[in-house]
Amino acid sequence: MVTLRRMGFWVALCTMSVWLTACGKAGMQTTGNGYGSGAGSSNLTLSYSNNPASYWVGNQITNNTPTTSSLVNHFAADTLPAGLVLGINSGVISGTPTAASPTTNYKVTAWNVSNTASTNLAITVYSGTFAATGSMADARYGATATLLANGKVLIAGGEGSGGFLSSAELYDPSTGTFTVTGSMTDARWLATATLLANGKVLIAGGEGSGGYLSSAELYDPSTGTFTVTGSMTDARFVATATLLANGNVLIAGGEGTSGFLSSAELYDPSTGTFTATGSMTAARFVATATLLADGNVLIAGGEGTSAFLSSAELYDPSTGTFTATGSMTAARAAQTATMLNNGKVLIAGGFNGATMSSAELYDPSAGTFTATGSMTDARYFQTATTLPGGVVLVAGGFGNSSLLSSAELYDPVAGTFTTTGSMTDARYFGTATLLNDGSVLMAGGEGNSSSLSSAELYK
Repeated sequence: MVTLRRMGFWVALCTMSVWLTACGKAGMQTTGNGYGSGAGSSNLTLSYSNNPASYWVGNQITNNTPTTSSLVNHFAADTLPAGLVLGINSGVISGTPTAASPTTNYKVTAWNVSNTASTNLAITVYSGTFAATGSMADARYGATATLLANGKVLIAGGEGSGGFLSSAELYDPSTGTFTVTGSMTDARWLATATLLANGKVLIAGGEGSGGYLSSAELYDPSTGTFTVTGSMTDARFVATATLLANGNVLIAGGEGTSGFLSSAELYDPSTGTFTATGSMTAARFVATATLLADGNVLIAGGEGTSAFLSSAELYDPSTGTFTATGSMTAARAAQTATMLNNGKVLIAGGFNGATMSSAELYDPSAGTFTATGSMTDARYFQTATTLPGGVVLVAGGFGNSSLLSSAELYDPVAGTFTTTGSMTDARYFGTATLLNDGSVLMAGGEGNSSSLSSAELYK
């Protein structure tokens, strides 16, 4: 039986070193007093308010606060990134990172007299800067970019100095280089690209040398080749494409041969065919589509037949129908829509006759949009990428009068945008791809004088 005296001896041992070797917690960052774990029931739970967490070198972090199911006497953690500290009595993680570090799981443990609880806290520390990486074989804008299962990025099509492109290439993060892969069967610009459950990539629609395309094709990473698959029911340009939970792909809207489209269709990988599904409540061009946690798809904004749109609608795969949901606070097209870790959708920027800096959040539980903090730069045709810690990187695009190299970060907790490092090249209609190491590959786009072959990494 453990007596209070023996407990006190245990506590004394814990106070002798910042490493709890005497307490059976070797390798954990802590100081001060505490209690060892007992043999009681494991009903103590531990979680953190920001997990995963993204931080930036030189920027003081917002305190990351733990939640526990009962009173805790002590916290300990694996050695955190340089500049971050753990409050051993509060469990709060605070400080200012001093060096970049890749996404890493840090084990944090809380304990009291009877119980222990642990959680893995994923932390990424970014340098907050862009750095050039290898250049593409072809300068291109309006291309597609798809992260493959092997960690490489497929860049396909777009428009270059000589016109629409059928060429494609692969970026290898391990070497920082692009290599040519098989070409598409059709040259196409502003097509859609969707990674399927089988690892292949569906490329559909876009504009080719003969006009808007209904054709589609599949890229097979195992062979490095494209093969034709079934054609869409409508030729469409700047449509949306969304992988559904059942493995089918929803293609919606865009511009067709007779104008903006309200039609939508489904691609079934098992049959290689497209079939019509319910139509949207409005024809939309340059709208956004976002898969929600409940499996529905949010379609928002775009340019309509007579005006820019503030309306939004939901596609329900179980019924194959679209229904109206709450409208945005402002009409906009060419905006970005980004799923946040809390299940809400961030809508940012766009154009409605003027370039926009405003942003808003869609809450699926309420079916409504509410304003959030505005961007530091008005922009449209920018990129937006959710980083591992839940912060959103917004970069490039077209500003009030010129192309932008600037970038900014949206913090969902604070509801604000803050500037981060600028890209080495101003670009719009470029691509942004989150890599497996947490960095973001920015490739191609239209530059100030021509299409770009350059690429860079945000770390």
